Amino acid sequence: MRHGFARLWAASGLSNVADGLGAVAFPWLATTLTDSALLIALTGVATRLPWLLFSLPAGVLADRLDRRRVMVTMNAARGIVLAALALLTAAGGLTLPLLYAGALLLGFAEVLVDNTSQVILPAVVGRDGLERANGRLMATHFVAEDFGGRPLGGVLVGAALALPFAAGAGLVSVAAVLLLTLRGSFRAIPGPSGPPGAGRESGRRSMRAEMAQGVRWLWRHPLLRPLAVTLAVVNGASQAGMAVYVLYAQELLDLGAVGFAVLGSAFGAGGVIGGLVAEAVSRRLGRARSLVLLVVVWTAAYAVMGLVAQAYVVAVAMAATGVVAVLWNVVTVSMRQTLVPDHLLGRVNSAYRLLGWGAIPLGMAAGGGLVTLVETLASREAALRAPYLVAAAASLGLLLYVRRHLNAAAIARAYAAGADAPPAPAPARPREEA
Repeated sequence: MRHGFARLWAASGLSNVADGLGAVAFPWLATTLTDSALLIALTGVATRLPWLLFSLPAGVLADRLDRRRVMVTMNAARGIVLAALALLTAAGGLTLPLLYAGALLLGFAEVLVDNTSQVILPAVVGRDGLERANGRLMATHFVAEDFGGRPLGGVLVGAALALPFAAGAGLVSVAAVLLLTLRGSFRAIPGPSGPPGAGRESGRRSMRAEMAQGVRWLWRHPLLRPLAVTLAVVNGASQAGMAVYVLYAQELLDLGAVGFAVLGSAFGAGGVIGGLVAEAVSRRLGRARSLVLLVVVWTAAYAVMGLVAQAYVVAVAMAATGVVAVLWNVVTVSMRQTLVPDHLLGRVNSAYRLLGWGAIPLGMAAGGGLVTLVETLASREAALRAPYLVAAAASLGLLLYVRRHLNAAAIARAYAAGADAPPAPAPARPREEA
């Protein structure tokens, strides 16, 4: 593992702690301003909406600019927004519209930071070290966010609502300083026709064309396209439940701020385990069976959440999803970093995440609307369970799609073609089992 990875790793960990603080502070603060499930869900929508609006331009910027500088600038911007939210909260001047605005601005910065952090990794560790580096980053993500940020966020919220935002501002600022210490240039390696957007004038004219190039490359790829579609369905369905998770925890599980934060840590506990074992599990099961495992576990976990009301049972279900979510991420992120040429990696990665992460705000909005609708037809309890049962049903239907399009033969063909050959639709072949 190369020396620069330690700095990238540390910066990522600090940012993850800040994310954990916000994951508790934003929805909890929203519940102090309203009890409407839809309005609370809109807080999460505002955070994730930039993935739908800004993913493609962010990919072009990651391929045009020095990737390290993009991450430094956006972390500094996050620090400013969080500091402003802390001051407004402390002064008693924070309203729902201002909370939404802050979440939206942080979301735009997150799109650039997260997309760029994935495409910079091959330059930092080399392609041979991708699965190990991704596993460590994923494990750190869950340790920092779910064991560090979330419980700390619950404690800080209990002390003063402004404290999580102030602490988050400090953490992302330190992360920006750490990224400044990375040595070298981290611009994309030029493709066969030269660097994207060469020349200022042509760069201004061609941003739309460059975004379209990334979308076409992804959509023509016989493996990455179904991966993106699968991720979109999983994220959209699961986030329908996560949008009202704070109400589910408060009203059905009878948890306070600290209990809510600790429950969120169960997912992180599974994530830590997943990050440590992902590489070994992927080698033993194979990539195809690892992907199927996610869908099976996800279906069972959300069915459990829709049917029970015991916090410890929900915690076990969330821990199981954490294990397989990290396994999915380690396998699929490494696939993208290996199969996509470097000069296209930012744009293709952003197109992929447009589908996968762009589905999140849509799912959140649908979840809030579903709860509101079911509550008018049935009970509040039935309404809060409904998004989890819908997510379980969607995941079950997805299983057939995954087995058909993400089987071992399809993965082997994609790796045999490599990153140098342009993607083309796979020839028609008999269905092969994973």
